[in-house]
Amino acid sequence: MRIIVEEYPYSATEEVKRTLKGLVEDIENVEGRFRVNYVGYYYNPTLKDTVFCLPKVVLKDSANDKQEKVFDLYEPEKLLEKDYWDKVVKQEHKDFLFDLSVWIYRAINVFQHAYPQNDIVRRHLTQIAGKGKKRIPDTFLEILLALIKFNQDNRDFLLFTIKNIHSGYNKINWTRTISHSAAFVQENSPLYLNPVNKKRQINFDEELLVIYYSILNHMRTKYGFVIHQDYNFQLLSEGKFEQYLNGLGKKRLREIRYKYFSDKAIELWELCAAFFEIREIAISADTKQYLLVKNFNIVFEAMIDELIGTPMDELPPKLMEQKDGKIVDHLYKDTALSALMQASDKQKQVYYIGDSKYYKMHRSVGEESEYKQYTYAKNIIHYNLELLTKGVGKEGVDYLPYRDPITEGYEVTPNFFISADLDDDLNYDEKVQPRGEVRETCQFKNRLFDRDTLLLSHYDVNFLHILSLYARDKMYEKAEWKKRVREIFKARIKAVLESKYEFMAITPREGVNSEAFFRQNFQQLLGKVYTLPSPSAQDYYLVGLNNKTEFSDENDMIRALLEPYFYINETDYSLGDNPAEGLPIVEKVVHAVVPDSLMTVHHIQRYKETYFLIGCYKSEEHWEWINGKNDKGTLIYNVRVKTRKGPNRPGAIAPSELAGKKAQFVILFKDGEDYKNEYHVFYVNHNAKMDEQRMKEALYPNPSGNYYCYVFDEEVKLSSRINIAKILFDARTNPHLNYEEGSPILMKGEDLLNYIV
Repeated sequence: MRIIVEEYPYSATEEVKRTLKGLVEDIENVEGRFRVNYVGYYYNPTLKDTVFCLPKVVLKDSANDKQEKVFDLYEPEKLLEKDYWDKVVKQEHKDFLFDLSVWIYRAINVFQHAYPQNDIVRRHLTQIAGKGKKRIPDTFLEILLALIKFNQDNRDFLLFTIKNIHSGYNKINWTRTISHSAAFVQENSPLYLNPVNKKRQINFDEELLVIYYSILNHMRTKYGFVIHQDYNFQLLSEGKFEQYLNGLGKKRLREIRYKYFSDKAIELWELCAAFFEIREIAISADTKQYLLVKNFNIVFEAMIDELIGTPMDELPPKLMEQKDGKIVDHLYKDTALSALMQASDKQKQVYYIGDSKYYKMHRSVGEESEYKQYTYAKNIIHYNLELLTKGVGKEGVDYLPYRDPITEGYEVTPNFFISADLDDDLNYDEKVQPRGEVRETCQFKNRLFDRDTLLLSHYDVNFLHILSLYARDKMYEKAEWKKRVREIFKARIKAVLESKYEFMAITPREGVNSEAFFRQNFQQLLGKVYTLPSPSAQDYYLVGLNNKTEFSDENDMIRALLEPYFYINETDYSLGDNPAEGLPIVEKVVHAVVPDSLMTVHHIQRYKETYFLIGCYKSEEHWEWINGKNDKGTLIYNVRVKTRKGPNRPGAIAPSELAGKKAQFVILFKDGEDYKNEYHVFYVNHNAKMDEQRMKEALYPNPSGNYYCYVFDEEVKLSSRINIAKILFDARTNPHLNYEEGSPILMKGEDLLNYIV
């Protein structure tokens, strides 16, 4: 066997040219050096030897001379020399490379099956075993492929042998039965209760087939080869086969070597013997075979995506192939920070964004890759915000709510790199090893829940474990690994954030309108609070404060701001804990009373040209509907509108008047109690027209006809008290107004100033 390494810069020597003969057109020649951009193997007829192209992950800078070496031991150019391979390379590394060739072959096959339209795989596999000049097989892979091919090409021989093995088996030996057993006569016929079967002699054909099919079973279970076995044999147990691998197989096959005379039986014996000990088998010396994949980084990316990500066709369009031309390697939905380590639903998930780095061992990721990774995250956040503002309510729209509408905070978006690595002992063990610290990029250091706060982590995975897991192509194993590795990612994010931030769960005190509180204190709390998934109808929020001493004063101010209006649980609170534990149960009212101190104050003098609508609510039931006891849970007020045909309802107003005199504030009092001069003022967000059916869906009591609705932002306070009783008195006594009892009144701010108390 000859060894070359992917992308290693070989000197343009004659030995290099002879080794790479046949691939010259695909080899990069830069400044007199050759770089092979292939992984796999091919048979070189000039050398009459197999050349194995190793993935570049086997390269490592030597600790002494900084020279890149395979396994930190062998100079790549030396591995082109047959004598060096035979005399210097350790047997354990030869065995490892034989095994690795099988895994590479299987991985390429799985990749080609998954992506049949790919143009990076080059393959030409010819018959390995056959008549002709014998040579020693160069790779373990050649032996395995020969074993599989024998099973495919010799079904008639195998069937004939099996029939001969079982002919006469279990037939009764009547001579021995009559002479050694007593008969019972029933209805004039003898009955023998213990008939004697014909004794079987040792059948060496059967033993050889048992060994052969046990080898095929081992290839299927270990490497994932697809092998069709049509005949059932009592195969060697797992423990027994392990003994065969450790020397018993070689010994037993030698013992039965001369029991076979047919060409096919001898050929099968040679293949089985070669499996346990490389021996000469019939292989055409001029055979031309190869299995190579160009740009193995594409295969590595497919491996990682299969084992971690979500298939592209199961994700929204333009999410992986982004509008700016960037392509995300790996993407999947999982639990968001606000619900970390809890059972999640769609409303509490974010996208985890990954990028494969198929480098030589321990190579660092450059700034360009980091910058691109942050751009991926920002694009995905923007994509979901576009859906939120443009597509919500449309069938088929699939978005994740990154922005919290209550606190205006943003979910943290996790990003990660995955690099291939090899352990020094070249094991196939599972490993997901964090590399370096989790990097946090932000615009404001004490705003965790901010759109510009992004996390980036880096993990090394055991290349051999990933390769074998992908090559076996067993759905259950891959699904289990995917589940485990995603939990590892979440657990690390959790641990890192809890080391950098102090987290608290809070719930509003009795009578506190938390939404109004957050709007009133928006600047102080922006990026520090995010709504938690609630186990009940009670509202809970997560507070995250940077625990560095430089933010101590700011954090103390935040606690002092929250304390009068929220119950706080900051004792041993951990991300993902049930927020209800450690906090009291607060009876929730439909519309919590907003303390005057929290209300936004508006000066009427600034709204002289703005319209104010003065209206009434009919009952407590109507008041509860206005304050959120509706299908949307929003603050809303309805006004009857006039129709063109038929009689109009009392208090109805022409829709053209309502639309023309667009009210920015609504002042509401209870019908029949205007004399108390008690009222509520609301700031209007937008208007909506609702018919009778829509009002029923909105849970409005006894709707009739069409309505013009005002949807409010919040309850506010005017800078001066207004005399509502005086306004209504003037309306009732002014003959020019034709005021109808219960009808809303539209008035400009400059006119409202005349009724200041």
